[in-house]
Amino acid sequence: MILKNQEMNSKILIMNIKVMLIACVLFTSYTVSAQTKVNSLEELFPYLQQDGVEVVLKPGTYTITTEDIRNGKFKSETDIDKHKALVLLLFSGNSSTYDFTDVNLHVETKVLTVYGDYDEFYEIQVTGNNNVIKNLTMADVGSVNDYPKRRACNIVMDGANNRIEGFHISTKGSYPYGYGEAFGKGGKNVIPHYKHSAFLVRGYKNHVKNCTIIHRSYGHALFMQAADKPLIEGCYIEGTMRSSDDMLAEAGTGSDADKVNFMTYFDYKLPKGYMMSLGEGGIRAYNGGETVIDGVEYIRGTSNPTILNCTVKNMRAGVTLTHATGTKYVSGTTVIGCERGFCIGSGDIVDSYADTQYGPALGVDYITDSGMSAEITLLPYEGKSYNGSGHAAIIIGSNHKITLKSANPNPDQNLKINIGGDNRTIGLLAKDENYSASNILLHNLTKYPVVLDDNSSNCKGITAGKVLDEGQNNHLFFKEILKD
Repeated sequence: MILKNQEMNSKILIMNIKVMLIACVLFTSYTVSAQTKVNSLEELFPYLQQDGVEVVLKPGTYTITTEDIRNGKFKSETDIDKHKALVLLLFSGNSSTYDFTDVNLHVETKVLTVYGDYDEFYEIQVTGNNNVIKNLTMADVGSVNDYPKRRACNIVMDGANNRIEGFHISTKGSYPYGYGEAFGKGGKNVIPHYKHSAFLVRGYKNHVKNCTIIHRSYGHALFMQAADKPLIEGCYIEGTMRSSDDMLAEAGTGSDADKVNFMTYFDYKLPKGYMMSLGEGGIRAYNGGETVIDGVEYIRGTSNPTILNCTVKNMRAGVTLTHATGTKYVSGTTVIGCERGFCIGSGDIVDSYADTQYGPALGVDYITDSGMSAEITLLPYEGKSYNGSGHAAIIIGSNHKITLKSANPNPDQNLKINIGGDNRTIGLLAKDENYSASNILLHNLTKYPVVLDDNSSNCKGITAGKVLDEGQNNHLFFKEILKD
């Protein structure tokens, strides 16, 4: 009797396994058959607003021209907080996957000049939820001097829990291009500005992963507005630099800068000796903005951003999260050849890297900033320093814990780690602000010298570089950690 029951149980088990295998095969077949392949942008359009689709666009190069815009081929638009935008590709569906492997999307820069009576121009916008969009190569093709009527952005992410992954974005087309922020960047301009940014992250828990941005435009490379819990991971961002001396060499040429006699929006003439990015922020968070999630508009700032394993090169600033709120976390990120490396106000910078060739590796924006913890290795660089500020770091505010490690055996002794004092970056030369710094714990494991300003107090730690203490009740001691 026992043997018969065992045999019966074995047969039932075998039958269950067979049923499961058949179900797996059927499910796999269904999954494969559910994938839709389209051969043109026109065929793609209907799927952008559908839920639960898996779409693959045929490999190849697709070019969007001014004629396409004039002929109304691209009709999608959004209106969020009275900001009306024309959108080339609007992903409004939910829970879908779009695969653009081996697809090149070219947008002629002349398109920026013909998009009609809109406030904004977006090449891609996501307003749905739970979508994955991957592996698209997109490039603005034409002149860096073509520019939008107002503002443009290659990609805008709204909605929730979306992921854009494996994109390669080449951004071009703004005015003026070639001067960085020297003649304006927002409300106050000496020369009118028409910006073109690359990537705007908004919404909730949106994720940018393993994307490359080659930025040849005046505007931000990757920035956040009205974003809660955004995740920026594994991205490479590269702008380009130009010296203020090279800009000043335009004297007598009739260029835009020459026409305003090189008078900057800082209210003084463009100074010599600085290197400037021709773009804006590499990764930047704002304390305002608008977004839409499930059809509901939100007006808010950025909160709880996470930056992981990114590299930013030749931008105005590497990672700036000062104006974000909540938990701010940066890890494994490298900043090379920027006007400033990291600046987060509060929060954590872990296992990250920056050089000091064109500006400080670390900065703090406001004396009200408090509670930053930073662990940054200062990198060597090729050639001489072109750091007009003279700062290897400029640290103000209070209650920061900072460890600076050394990967540069012979740091420029003219560059200082300043605790409090005057910020000498290019836009802050009008007067000595004499910023205060207090309760700073600094472990300077580099040979960069440290200057404790007379407006510093209650700062302590150790330094492998020389120290000049002009403050009150500071206890920062030299220690021979690094030997020649």
